[in-house]
Amino acid sequence: MQEIDLKVIHNIHFIGIGGIGISAIARMMMYEGKKVSGQDMQDGEILEELKKAGAKITIGQSLENIPKKTDLIVYTIAIEKYDTELFQILKEQTDVPFLSYPEMLNVVTKGKYTIAVSGTHGKTTTVGMIAQVLTDSGNDPTVVIGSILANENSNFIAGRSQYFVVEACEYRRSFLNINPNILVITNVDADHLDYYKDIEDIKSAFRELALKVPKDGYVICNPTDPHMIDVVAGIEAKVIDYERFFNENLEIKLPGIHNKKNASCAIAVADCLKIDEQKAIESLAEFNGTSRRFEYKGELASGAKIYDDYAHHPTEILASLQGFRELYPKSDDWNITVVFQPHLFSRTKALLDDFAKSFIDTDSVLLLPIYYAREVDDGSINSEILRDAIIENNVHAQSFIDFKEIANYIIGKNFGEKDILITMGAGEAFVVGNMLLNK
Repeated sequence: MQEIDLKVIHNIHFIGIGGIGISAIARMMMYEGKKVSGQDMQDGEILEELKKAGAKITIGQSLENIPKKTDLIVYTIAIEKYDTELFQILKEQTDVPFLSYPEMLNVVTKGKYTIAVSGTHGKTTTVGMIAQVLTDSGNDPTVVIGSILANENSNFIAGRSQYFVVEACEYRRSFLNINPNILVITNVDADHLDYYKDIEDIKSAFRELALKVPKDGYVICNPTDPHMIDVVAGIEAKVIDYERFFNENLEIKLPGIHNKKNASCAIAVADCLKIDEQKAIESLAEFNGTSRRFEYKGELASGAKIYDDYAHHPTEILASLQGFRELYPKSDDWNITVVFQPHLFSRTKALLDDFAKSFIDTDSVLLLPIYYAREVDDGSINSEILRDAIIENNVHAQSFIDFKEIANYIIGKNFGEKDILITMGAGEAFVVGNMLLNK
């Protein structure tokens, strides 16, 4: 990686600036007085907010969009594989230094006391909880998070202290660019199998990250979890079991045991930093969550409530729906319908059986076509295959061709006051909810 001194950098250009993580770094650079420009393939709310803050953004990706006075280029790692032509041009036809988003995280966290939150599930909520605890205790952290914090209406918090809280993504071993003082590993599960060979390969990445934590640092995890035993065996850092801080009766605004486990990670971080545990618990009671995590969107004229949730892995779907059932139990005649958009062909195919069993807490699943994102359809998997597998597990399921067809179906069903509609997935399922609410 190129050595970058941000003190001599004045103009930064971001390729893929609309990404939730990279946009937070763009905000950070504007806060520090840099001139920020960027480009992305499509417009959206994140880009509109960046424009309001002063960023100059172009829709469409090409080398010509990079201003002549640019001192540094930061790019999303997606272009390395899915826009190889632009990436090759970037390497061969520009003298401007360039870094991937994960490499830029290395630059901005250098010299900071870094609290990195990793794990297959729960990273975003846990970062938000830690941010709330540190902020309320007067520790004024800088925060980069993979969603919009409800209390801040931003994915970036500009802090003045030594503490830097960051979401650490395992995809393509990106998180190895970070050097944590405190590393939280919420869990380790099979995911991103378009990159990793198997669970052992995934575990090896987490172990490599855990080995980076210094002797006076902490790794917060569940060390008795079968997937964690090999990850933390013999590491120099002190291993902290977040289960010690778990309280099934903890009062927080987010439902579900999984969110109480996320909270126990935040309390464990507080303990490492000598923050009073009771104050941390009181702070967590006021945490309002982040966008696309159990997010209430509104109510239809019929009285049906609409939520949006980012769950896109079978484990996440199970946990989220268990949380919804806590609030809306079947015994009280609540009906839950999920509009689900599978995310990635590779994930849907590899975890098909798990997906098929993950909707047991619903009354009906309405499937959109698979959100292909960075992949190419080889014809071996589709939503109809998933639909049939869900039906085999005794849950009603239907598949639809697009947002409009599914929205019209829902309108025709005349959902009422006892109906909960959840748009779910890492892609664009939320569009269906927006269409219904706008009608």
